[in-house]
Amino acid sequence: MTSGNNGATTPEDDDPFGYLYADGQANGAQPPSGGGGYGYPGSVNRVRAVGQRQYGQQQPTAAYGQIPQQQGVYGQPNAHYAAPETHPGGAQTVQQQQPAYSGGSGGRGSGPNTKGLLIGAIAVVAAVVIGISVAMLGGDDDPGDKGNQADSTPTQSQQSSAPSPSNSNSQAAEDDLPTIDAKALALGGGATTASDIKGAQADGGVYVTGFNQVGSSVTWSVNGIPKSGKYTVFVGFSVPGKDANATLTVNGTPSTSPVNLKNYAKGPEGDYEKGWTKTYNWIQLNKGTNTIKVSCEQGNQCDALIDQMWLVNGWVDS
Repeated sequence: MTSGNNGATTPEDDDPFGYLYADGQANGAQPPSGGGGYGYPGSVNRVRAVGQRQYGQQQPTAAYGQIPQQQGVYGQPNAHYAAPETHPGGAQTVQQQQPAYSGGSGGRGSGPNTKGLLIGAIAVVAAVVIGISVAMLGGDDDPGDKGNQADSTPTQSQQSSAPSPSNSNSQAAEDDLPTIDAKALALGGGATTASDIKGAQADGGVYVTGFNQVGSSVTWSVNGIPKSGKYTVFVGFSVPGKDANATLTVNGTPSTSPVNLKNYAKGPEGDYEKGWTKTYNWIQLNKGTNTIKVSCEQGNQCDALIDQMWLVNGWVDS
């Protein structure tokens, strides 16, 4: 059979290039044009999408020069197609399970950066904790500026244990603040000095006696205070086995709390020699010179001996 002499009856016998030959042109072969086919008239020209051929079934025939309607959409499974593994004896496939996200650092598309989120959360918590700590440390425990007034004296619970006598000279040297012995104090009323009772810590064992009278006083003019602020004044004293008290005045302003002259040493009644101890009051002083006075006023119980006075920087209790 020669090309174009009997026409094409099957797609295999259809010569798409018959229009290029003289005998093909004589038999009506035409080049492709517009939406029509090409080749010989009446030739088989059925265009099918890949995977649409259905074996063993009647195929729809399109009109001459038209393309049959496709039976599927690209990328979607065709209803007439079955995978080889679904046929009897077909190959079995094993679906490989994808590994779960392990949270590694990875590159782009490796999942959320949980490490960065954790660091950010820790930074926020640390900032909050630091802010609270700064606020707490910045609190002022100062009960208020009381100028030159003597501040309140510690309560009995603060002095529940008997303080032991201490050397005022060593205390002053440690704090580099003034100290004074009994013989250097300015005395008022019936106060005088003596040295016959042992145990006084002042130079030469001298102490102030005659203090147990209203109007008696000892006054200390303190020079060389380095700066204005909080100080603690200590008083060395002895009582004869019973509690006493006195009035504290700083720079002319009386304190609302007394000088507690209690029997912290637990000495027997009537025994001054075994009653030596110390007490303290919190006060505010000015830079330079200040006046500190301890006196026996109305309502005080003043049966006590006084041997020393000294200062410590800040409000302390020992």
